[in-house]
Amino acid sequence: MFVITADQHDSRTSEDLVPDALDEIARLAGSALLLPPERTAGDEVQALIRDADAALTVALALTRTEQWSVGVGIGRVEDPLPDNVRAARGSAFLAARDAVDAAKKAPTRIAVSDPDAEALVRLLVELRDRRTDEGWEAYDLLARGLTQREAAGELGISEGAVSRRVSAGGIRAEEAAFPALAKVLERASA
Repeated sequence: MFVITADQHDSRTSEDLVPDALDEIARLAGSALLLPPERTAGDEVQALIRDADAALTVALALTRTEQWSVGVGIGRVEDPLPDNVRAARGSAFLAARDAVDAAKKAPTRIAVSDPDAEALVRLLVELRDRRTDEGWEAYDLLARGLTQREAAGELGISEGAVSRRVSAGGIRAEEAAFPALAKVLERASA
């Protein structure tokens, strides 16, 4: 199981991002959520997710905004599950707590309770952190299923310009790395 605990940066001086984060987590994780994500304490959110793909998707979405420290805990969760995530217990929750505390000190704003997975996730976040706004525009269109030609039409630029954005933004490298990293996370949870 995967527990994501995310703590909002500078919550005392900025708007409350928790409601939008909860909606985004629910949308991205979908049926992989074992319990609805919740605000657990002030400016913190927590989610219990059954599979690595969904956990990685949520963690990457939260780090993209640079507004969250994200801890990913991998481990067991006590059965039966309670009615809400705040009442759930198990080693995955303890690992997520330790991970979010470590993430607050990490330049990539993320920590994972498995050292091998953490090293790879941090590399991926560093790659994503270098992506420009233009690179993110291309990423978002391709993530919606558009081809590079269709993305070029949507953006009003040439296919070559989209190709340069894709290359400079490491988008194809991320696409290749994601399933491999999800496998590493899945093995860590076994």
